[in-house]
Amino acid sequence: MQGNLDLSKDPDSRAWRFTVKVTRAGRSVTVEVTTDGAGLVSHTGTALLSQVADRVGLTRALSSELASVKARRRGHDPGRVIRDLAVMLADGGECVSDLGAVREQDALFGQVASDSTAFRMVQKIAADPELLDAVRAAHARARATFWDLNGAPQSLTIDIDATLINSHSEKERAAGNYKHGYGFHPLAAYADQTREGLSMLLRPGNAGSNTAADHITVCELALASLPAEQAEAMEIVIRTDSAGATHKFLDHCHRQDLRFSASFDLSEPIREQIIRTPEHTWVPALAADNSERENGQVIELTDCLDLSAWPAGSRVIVRRERPHPGAQLSFTDHDGHRFQAILTDQTGTDIAALERHHRQRARIEDRIRDDKDTGLSKLPFKAFGMNEVWVQIVMLAHDLIIWTQALLLTGALASAEPKTLRYRLLHVAARLAFSGRSAKLHIQSTWPWAGELLAAFQKLRTLTPASG
Repeated sequence: MQGNLDLSKDPDSRAWRFTVKVTRAGRSVTVEVTTDGAGLVSHTGTALLSQVADRVGLTRALSSELASVKARRRGHDPGRVIRDLAVMLADGGECVSDLGAVREQDALFGQVASDSTAFRMVQKIAADPELLDAVRAAHARARATFWDLNGAPQSLTIDIDATLINSHSEKERAAGNYKHGYGFHPLAAYADQTREGLSMLLRPGNAGSNTAADHITVCELALASLPAEQAEAMEIVIRTDSAGATHKFLDHCHRQDLRFSASFDLSEPIREQIIRTPEHTWVPALAADNSERENGQVIELTDCLDLSAWPAGSRVIVRRERPHPGAQLSFTDHDGHRFQAILTDQTGTDIAALERHHRQRARIEDRIRDDKDTGLSKLPFKAFGMNEVWVQIVMLAHDLIIWTQALLLTGALASAEPKTLRYRLLHVAARLAFSGRSAKLHIQSTWPWAGELLAAFQKLRTLTPASG
């Protein structure tokens, strides 16, 4: 696009217009741009998110759980307000004022609350801890419906990890962190098999990485968010980094009949046993496709260590590998190898498979990165309680994306990151034409993902809305 803009206002209308030169097929073409279009809507694909929220019963559940918040009979439905905030975050918004992008599309999203109304709703929920629990309960009810529609996993691995959120202004309970930054240090739990967000605990920046009480809280909130009947019937594994390898937390998991897998420090007894281990006892580590890795071997050292202080059935498995070229070895490395240990009480006999399963906890980094692109990276309020509510809405937005992908999309879009999904589907513009009591949404036929968007809307019609 090039050339000078010729900006003028049509005296016979309220429309502005300007011209600009672009190159098309090697030729310079003058394009006239006006503001007199009619029937155009943007963020067409985002309507899928709000419809999925209705189909899985999230909107209804939020309205029911937050019914006490509604001050006037003709006021905005609290459930709709929270749902619209979640849709806005899933759409790429970062603060309450970004609701405008949804509000101005009433043909797709209906009546959306004003910024001030949404702010007051978050403020009311923050003032009453029971209301925040009510939002979590509504989320859990919607998850149960989603599992009914999509099928529950046979087993479940819950990944727990913390992340840092920087704050560039004074916010309540923001504090310095171990990386010399300033902000917050939330702890979160995600379901590995379904990619769903289960719980997140907002904490000050100076919160400890290995605080057992916080791990227990996040774990219990995650379990409470699962459909009780399915959760009782499946094996659940809690998977953490070394911050979760505390006696108090793992004892808690053991008492709750939860399996665990935690990164374990290379203590002096473990290093001594590694040195003593004969070369022929190491077995090849496994790659994601179940093939043997060229670089990596594992061994179990349980019988060589005193693990009596840890929960019954605890085992230690160690992996070694040659570091990549240029990597610096540490004092815990031996014979040119780098070592990592895990502590687990899983009973499988294939130690390479158990070690691979633990290594796959790296996928939680993808979940956290997605949420930082869905409203988590910028906590917008000064009050800590309101930011706690915001974090819960982020989890709702996270699951709206996951549920939409699982129920309506196929191929690469079914696992695409939020940024890709927004570019390809959610932010697509279309023309909305009304005829009598019906309307038709016209999507540009040449858009590469027009077929996928159409198929998603068609599949949406086959989903039975949640009742009750």
